[in-house]
Amino acid sequence: MGTLAPNAVPLTTVLADTVAAARAAGRDDLVGRLEKVTERVRDPRHRIVVTGQLGQGKSRFVNALLGLDVCQVGDDVTTVLPLQLSYGAQQRAYLVLSAPGTEDERVEIPFDEIGVIDARSPLAQGRQIVRIEAELPNQLLADGIVLIDTPGVGGHGSACAAGVLGLAAAADAVLVLSDASTELTEPELTFVRQIRELCPTVAVLLTKTDLYPHWHRVLEADRSHLTRAEADVALIPVSALLRAHALRLQDAQLGQESGFGVLFGFLRDRVVARDQAVTRQAVARELQSAAEHLALALGSELVALRDPALGSAAVDELQSARAAAEALQRRTASWQQTLADGITDLVGDVDHDLRDRLRGIARTGQEWIDENDPGRHWGAIAEWLSGSVDTALGDNLLLTHRRAELLAERIADHFAEVGAVELPEVHAGMDDESTLASSGSLADLEPDIGFTSKVLVGMRGSYGGVLMIGLATTFAGLAMLNPISLGAGLIVGGKAYRDDKTARLARRRIEANAEVRRFLDDVAFQAAKDTKDRLHRIHRALRDHFAGVAERSLRSIDASLRAAQEAAAMAATHRAERTVVLERQLNAVAELRRYAETMQLEPGRADGTVSG
Repeated sequence: MGTLAPNAVPLTTVLADTVAAARAAGRDDLVGRLEKVTERVRDPRHRIVVTGQLGQGKSRFVNALLGLDVCQVGDDVTTVLPLQLSYGAQQRAYLVLSAPGTEDERVEIPFDEIGVIDARSPLAQGRQIVRIEAELPNQLLADGIVLIDTPGVGGHGSACAAGVLGLAAAADAVLVLSDASTELTEPELTFVRQIRELCPTVAVLLTKTDLYPHWHRVLEADRSHLTRAEADVALIPVSALLRAHALRLQDAQLGQESGFGVLFGFLRDRVVARDQAVTRQAVARELQSAAEHLALALGSELVALRDPALGSAAVDELQSARAAAEALQRRTASWQQTLADGITDLVGDVDHDLRDRLRGIARTGQEWIDENDPGRHWGAIAEWLSGSVDTALGDNLLLTHRRAELLAERIADHFAEVGAVELPEVHAGMDDESTLASSGSLADLEPDIGFTSKVLVGMRGSYGGVLMIGLATTFAGLAMLNPISLGAGLIVGGKAYRDDKTARLARRRIEANAEVRRFLDDVAFQAAKDTKDRLHRIHRALRDHFAGVAERSLRSIDASLRAAQEAAAMAATHRAERTVVLERQLNAVAELRRYAETMQLEPGRADGTVSG
């Protein structure tokens, strides 16, 4: 690897030199990690998830943000599938399809059909539609922004909030939309709180400010609600309509009033700049790690060349270090056992937590149904049930996230001998868009009988009373229809009507309770499958990460031991020449380490360079 110049050096150049040095040293494990971080530097993507409850104007907002009519909007139109928008030289659209036991497949579709495709589209050919991906030439997207427009949450039959939270865990920012017609509701505050625990950059956008003159009061009320909920998120009022007019008329004043200038500032300072800083730290850690691994072999060989006696001692030390590394490798079973036990415990605890939450919802719903007429309030019950299930699934997902982080820390303790070990991002295994689909549906109750049927029930009961009492009174010389028989008919008819009403109410309650249990069973069935899949991905991510830590440590010591042994046996005529080469390479590695340390200390420039 060449010597780094003292002036500003692009990151990509340094990474390319480091990759070449690692490849020359035969360290394909380092090459793989460096190539991944190089790709991250060359193609920075900032994933921004747009979410909110039904009818908050998400699709219109995305259109205004891009200045293009991409998403379909309308009073009776709502997003039913997640739509991912990224940059492309030409307009293209794809369906991402999933089937059990197969990899996801991308199928190209006409771009103008984006807004009319639903989950039952024949284009899916019987497979599940994970999302729609669209590429289009747009300046905002060209800057690395990737927008994900999600289906609305919070309504009966809408997207599952846990699916949106799964997206939020892997997003760089989440924009939660709530219109200015009313203050933030309790379900919305809960949703914001859950998202904030998973994503560090969150903003609540108060939309449709052009429609509601009182939006300033709503804004202050929302700010108070977020403060009381201890939700550290930005609150930005915006108007998609004013933004569209401003773009069409090229009116700067309208553009300022739309609030999108503040939003773009938020994206620039809190998303793009933060992601650049995170990327720089990741690059610095990889460069420093690669420098340490490469320096170990080079330094051992150089010591053996300069002084054979010291080289012999270095070989002995390396053999001891290799024995320690082998012992660490043998203890692989120990950390893998910790991982296996931790995942097993996590599966059981997460499943129990979910079932306990759903059982609590079922008990609350049954108590309410048994005390009220579900037929009159079935719409409210369905809305409450969907919201409660969303909250339960979201909190269950947060439990999975927190417990997975604790498990990663426990496994890292097994590697204390090799120094501090970087923890993997366990949320990377939680990017599960398939759960965006609703887990179940709550069927409608059979409607109550109409007024005519109720009259007929009363008449049928009164007929028996009139006939029975009328026949009895004929023995007293009275007519069949007389005041006594008519009164008896009214009494018996009223009782028959009340008994029938009670029976119908009991049937509706039984039917409502059965429907709620069926709905929750469907949710539990789907959620259990999603949870197991998510934990399997987390399991693999942790296993691969820590296996790589153990392998890199052993390979570095092996390479150092082999180099020192070869140097000790090298002929004297080649020692001087090889020493010069090693000194030059060690100087380059030392400068690489200083470069990495500088990256961690300096903020750097937007072009990804630092002072060497």
